Amino acid sequence: MSALDTRIAPAVPERTSTGAGRALTRLAVRQIRRGALVVAGLAAGMSALVVATYESTVGDALDAAALAALAENPAIRTLFGPPIALDDPGGFTVWRTGTVLAVLTAVWALMTAIRVTRGEEEAGRWDLLLAGRLSTSMVVVRHLLVLVVTLLAVGLATSAALLATGTAPDGAVLHGTGIALIGVFFTALGGLLAQLSATRALAIGVTAAVLGGSLLVRMVGDGVASLGWLRWLSPFGLIALVRPYSADRVVPLVVLALSAIALLVAVPVVARRRDVRAGWLPDRSRRASRLWLLGSIDAFAVRRLLRPFLGWAAGVSAYYLLIGLLAVSMVDFLRGNPRFAQLAADAGFAGIGSVDGYAAAMFGLLAVPVGVFVASRIAATAADESARRLTPLHAQPVTRLRWLTVETVAAMVAALALTTVAGLATWSGAVGVDAPLGLGAALAGAWNVMPIVLLCLGAAVCALGWLPRAVLLVGSLPAAGGFLWQVLAESTNAPGWLAGLSPFTHLASVPETSVDWRATTGMLVVAVGLTCLGAVGYHRRDLSG
Repeated sequence: MSALDTRIAPAVPERTSTGAGRALTRLAVRQIRRGALVVAGLAAGMSALVVATYESTVGDALDAAALAALAENPAIRTLFGPPIALDDPGGFTVWRTGTVLAVLTAVWALMTAIRVTRGEEEAGRWDLLLAGRLSTSMVVVRHLLVLVVTLLAVGLATSAALLATGTAPDGAVLHGTGIALIGVFFTALGGLLAQLSATRALAIGVTAAVLGGSLLVRMVGDGVASLGWLRWLSPFGLIALVRPYSADRVVPLVVLALSAIALLVAVPVVARRRDVRAGWLPDRSRRASRLWLLGSIDAFAVRRLLRPFLGWAAGVSAYYLLIGLLAVSMVDFLRGNPRFAQLAADAGFAGIGSVDGYAAAMFGLLAVPVGVFVASRIAATAADESARRLTPLHAQPVTRLRWLTVETVAAMVAALALTTVAGLATWSGAVGVDAPLGLGAALAGAWNVMPIVLLCLGAAVCALGWLPRAVLLVGSLPAAGGFLWQVLAESTNAPGWLAGLSPFTHLASVPETSVDWRATTGMLVVAVGLTCLGAVGYHRRDLSG
């Protein structure tokens, strides 16, 4: 028996390790493949579309004087980045879509990195996996490497789309590389914080704060000439310094790549020195018990919501305070350059030549973050159910419909509070620069997006009942997907019925115009219908997890 064990022992570890590694890679690919296809399709599709429609939307209207006026306006530089090489289809595409694609890629990368590492470990799905021959560091690194390769493919798809539409090769390659590296950087950051943090929520919160701070640093560096050096401290600033289709700088990409590599190297070091389901940061469970807001289901829902709400409110208020402060500068610029006002209208920001029109256009964007927020709250319920954290609650005399109602109402009230915060912040900024925007007008413009937000809430509840693994994706579609659909429809002069599929098409420009109560009522009816359909599915199905 011992001789037989001695003969077969050397072959087993090697075969088992190789097979386990391949299976682990297939698992990692399976967990991210759908999101990767969506991100790659959006990055390549948006880039190709803007280049293809460049002549019809811009043409030869951008003469030297217009470009100089655009470059000198601080509001334009702060909100959209410095306008570089707008007389080139590739340069115009980078300026119009570069920041949007960078943020989209970064958010997906960090959320996915944390989900497939700390999220899977926290849910207990790694317990048996780590009980075998694979170490924690090996599992984490394998997942992150698969995600890195995927993001490089996203950058390659972006470059290929720009090359296929005839833009300069150097600019296309550099822009695609920048999109890929921004994703790799936040993948590494998310993976590192997933090892340092003991919970998925803490890792997401810290990484999201870094992402928001990086965007703010880039905006300050672009808007204030004397602080331009700040862009070297932000990953978004670094890809802006590349200036594809103009200067074609490589050094900022090298800096970004080295930063990402340093974070990736630190991940296995940190993972190797911690226990399963543990982190380097202090364990919150060791603190004294906190019993506030635990007296009822309603109070518990508020407790679960309070901390995420405060984080989102801080980000929304900071952005819309900046929107208010830039109101006069932006409107004066567009009044003096009507061609740019027309370009803004073609991009979905009609009426931006007045303060009320400018505020209405900016408030239209508010539906996206608030819609994603309410979808994320319902997704948190799905995640808690999958992780069995709600099992003790449902064992009590609390019906599932009662719990769903409380969570839905809490998310709706929080959304109304977020829009109110945005309205107050915009009004405060406008008062600071003596812009003619009243408090009532600002609040009306912010509240006007609530029908789209409620569509997101209804879609998320519907997904919770019938497709609980895709709550965040389905819930975000009316806002994020609807906005992208509107921009694409207007950029391509699509038929009216096709553009009408986006809820943003039916949203009135408040406070420039009055509320479209007919469209508002229609969207509210759809939102209620989706919510009821989701409640039926949630009541009928079994608990997951």
